[in-house]
Amino acid sequence: MQKRLTLLGSTGSIGDSTLDVVARHPQRFSVYALTAHRNGDKLVEQCLRFAPEVAVVGDAETAAAVERKLRAAGSKTVVTYGPQALAEVAKSDACDTVVAAIVGAAGLVPTLAAAQAGKRILLANKEALVMSGDIFMDAARENGAVLLPVDSEHNAVFQCLPSEGTQHGGVTKIILTASGGPFRTREPSTLVDVTPDEACKHPNWSMGRKISVDSATMMNKGLEVIEAHYLFGLPGERIDVLIHPQSVIHSMVSYADGSVLAQLGNPDMRTPIAHALAFPDRVDSGVAQLDLAQVATLNFEKPDYTRFPCLALAMKALAEGGVASATLNAANEIAVEAFLNRRIGFMAIAQTVDAVLNALDNRSAASLDVVLEADAAARRAALKIIDSLPVPA
Repeated sequence: MQKRLTLLGSTGSIGDSTLDVVARHPQRFSVYALTAHRNGDKLVEQCLRFAPEVAVVGDAETAAAVERKLRAAGSKTVVTYGPQALAEVAKSDACDTVVAAIVGAAGLVPTLAAAQAGKRILLANKEALVMSGDIFMDAARENGAVLLPVDSEHNAVFQCLPSEGTQHGGVTKIILTASGGPFRTREPSTLVDVTPDEACKHPNWSMGRKISVDSATMMNKGLEVIEAHYLFGLPGERIDVLIHPQSVIHSMVSYADGSVLAQLGNPDMRTPIAHALAFPDRVDSGVAQLDLAQVATLNFEKPDYTRFPCLALAMKALAEGGVASATLNAANEIAVEAFLNRRIGFMAIAQTVDAVLNALDNRSAASLDVVLEADAAARRAALKIIDSLPVPA
């Protein structure tokens, strides 16, 4: 049967890759809803090509502009806006599959709505689990939602796990690989002067600016460790991170008998997206086959926590539990935005996150309201700390 998709965050890099795969298989996939925040022009282009029933944007002004352009082009797509509209298309009976690709905390509520509606969820928004791990996983289990990871690392782990999962399959640990980003070999003392453009020049992947900075600080890998903990049910001490600059091995699973299974492929997000979209089938993703003879060499090294303090902070937040991960994520989002706007230096990202974690009390993540309160408190604290820091020259 043809899958009907709601794509949350269609104008980002994951959205682009998803729609590329969808376009290759019109007999398998159709689009019910596309959503964006304020990138109205790109959303209009996508709507004219894929003809969704609904388009959702962040505010009334953007909605009016999108609707005007769609009507002028003869499109019948209904345009709505706001957080409630996002949640509505995520849980609508008109779709069976939700691709959760909104970056950051903004993706939590609509992705949780999809879980509560028992949808098949292709999870690219790691913050949904980082912020509300147990709440989200409980909602998915209780409502029969199916979670298929789209992050290349988690999708690789999923492909390497036994069909019965981690609990009964002799799994000893998960190994998440990381490219090391653009500053893997740079002297830590020189990172003070890093510019936003430098931080966004990832050596292997084409991504949005926020996630590119997270990759440069390796906060992204720390968030992935937290996500893996909830997705696969392993404690933090059984989730390792290994630097692998070629980004050919996307992650590995180690077994009690000494076996290590790895998933390999060219660094292109269409591969995990196509796997999750068609699962349990396999379809053409548009990605070239991996040529190991051309790659020739695969290198590995342990992460340097002096160079990447954000990774250590994420590990600490996972160990502490409660709302610490939500606090970590919120502080990081504010700090990265400040860095991209040249209000703070690159190394001040970790400094800000650390200060917020130390300033706020941790508590049990007993409900979504508690998590959202912790998120808001962390954002306020981060802004206050950033105001006290020197502006880069």
